[in-house]
Amino acid sequence: MSIKGKFKKFFELEDEYHHETVQYEQEPQEELEPTFSHKNEKEKNNVVSLKSVQHQAKVILIEPHTYDEVQDIADQLKNRKCVVINLQRLPHDQAKRIVDFISGTVYAIGGNIQKLGANIFLCTPDNIDVSGSISEMLQE
Repeated sequence: MSIKGKFKKFFELEDEYHHETVQYEQEPQEELEPTFSHKNEKEKNNVVSLKSVQHQAKVILIEPHTYDEVQDIADQLKNRKCVVINLQRLPHDQAKRIVDFISGTVYAIGGNIQKLGANIFLCTPDNIDVSGSISEMLQE
C-alpha cells in the first residue's frame, strides 16, 4: 500500500470515529448527572488546610563555632527549613568555607541565599519565597 493510500485510510478511520462520538453526545443528559455529583465529592477531598501548611515552615537560627557544623546546616536546608546563619564569631577563612559549602547546597536544592548583614546569611529552600532586600549601611 502506498503512502497516499495509508493517509486516506487513516483519515477515513478518523472520520468514522468522530461520527461515532457525535452519536454518543446525543444521549440523554440525565445519565451524566450522577457522575457529576461524584466528581464534586472527590474535589472536596482535595482541600488542604492552611494551618497544616503554616506549621511546615520553620526558621532555624544557627551560630556555628567550627566548620564541622556545616553538615547540620545543610541537613536543615535539605529538610526544607529556612536557616539564618551567624558567622560573626568565626575566623574569616572558616566563615568563607562555610559560605562556599552552603552556597553549593542551596544551589543543589534550588534555593536562595541572601546576605542580611556582616557575616549573617539567610538560606531558603525552593518552597520559601523571600521578597525585598536589605541595603548595606555605609560604615564611617
